[in-house]
Amino acid sequence: MNVPLRQSDTRQTLLVDLDTLLRTELRFELFWAGMAKDWKGTLAAMRRGGREPRHIDVDTLPFDEAVLHRLHRAREDGWYVVLTGADRRLALRIAAHLDLFDEIRGPGTLPATFGTDAILQERTADPVTPGSYLMALRPHQWAKNLLCFVPLLAAQDFWPGTVLAACLAFLAFSLMASAVYCLNDLLDLAADRAHPRKKFRPFASGAVPLRHGSWMAAGLFAGSAVLALLLGPGFLALLLAYAVLTTAYSLYIKREVVVDICTLAGLYTLRIVAGAVATGIPMSVWLLAFSIFIFFSLAAVKRQAELVDLANRNGLATAGRGYRADDLSIVSMIALSSGFVAVLVLALYLDSPEVLELYGNPAPLWGICGVLLFWVTRMVMKAHRGQMHDDPLVYAIRDGASGLCLAAVIGFALGGVLT
Repeated sequence: MNVPLRQSDTRQTLLVDLDTLLRTELRFELFWAGMAKDWKGTLAAMRRGGREPRHIDVDTLPFDEAVLHRLHRAREDGWYVVLTGADRRLALRIAAHLDLFDEIRGPGTLPATFGTDAILQERTADPVTPGSYLMALRPHQWAKNLLCFVPLLAAQDFWPGTVLAACLAFLAFSLMASAVYCLNDLLDLAADRAHPRKKFRPFASGAVPLRHGSWMAAGLFAGSAVLALLLGPGFLALLLAYAVLTTAYSLYIKREVVVDICTLAGLYTLRIVAGAVATGIPMSVWLLAFSIFIFFSLAAVKRQAELVDLANRNGLATAGRGYRADDLSIVSMIALSSGFVAVLVLALYLDSPEVLELYGNPAPLWGICGVLLFWVTRMVMKAHRGQMHDDPLVYAIRDGASGLCLAAVIGFALGGVLT
């Protein structure tokens, strides 16, 4: 059924198709929007041969500004503008949002007597730059995978075979992380487009086609699995557990209060455990306990930064998350207390017999506790003041004061080894 939105007359007619109007691929947009909202229902609809346009947020779709400008000029010049598209419900919602069209018609429904004076041709896709692909991979986030080297450093085992295994573990986790980031960005399109900074991400902005993102995620996953096979079944199992957990996080867990923080902390810790398995270095219970608390703190800092940003934008609830702005004080408390408990675990470790076996003079190591107390407190303060716009570990790598803290930690550690 065709839907006239305004009375037709003898004006010149301009036809525009949905695919011409958008800087995105509609069928992939429908698929990923459905997967984000109701993945079971979307897969069931695909098996029936249907699509679910109701999941798309038309307010945040990346419309082609040049096409919109042309349509505005056509309306000003008195043209009768017709929108055509196979998804009638979606076309109606877009027409109501833009208020630029006189009629909605399905494809192939134009009668022979229908006068068409101009047709806006399907837009030529903008060339995708290598930088856009690289941005979609988020290589700066690979810094978190340096945690695979922690067991090697803690055990002071620098045998070449051990170092090579740690490097392969780092590469495998980096490829898998990029695969998950691609998947997460595809599932988070609506939330990213509603965010003042995230709307410029390659998939959300239309800089990289959604079709390419789908293939990128699959290819990166396969490459990561091949590298993992070189490190044995134990490491492969941990890598697959990481992939499953991060996918579950993208689909569901990130919307659950507190559970999301626990999951993020677990994903950080999993990298250290995987590094131990890859290198064959036994995992210390002290390292495991310290990792759990310090990463629980950093995961809370990540949520704290998002809530501060939300409060600064006068929002009430985070898009795609389960938190409200008034949860900020509790999340900040979680971040501080968990970080301080991590320092306490480190202090207890420094008084254990294991330390005497690795360090000739453990006394300088106590300086690390003071540095960590300062660093945890400063990170929470930075997030509280809205000065942290990235993952805490990625922020720390770029932060000059955090670099000085790392240098101090290395200095105290060398003091314990060399004196």
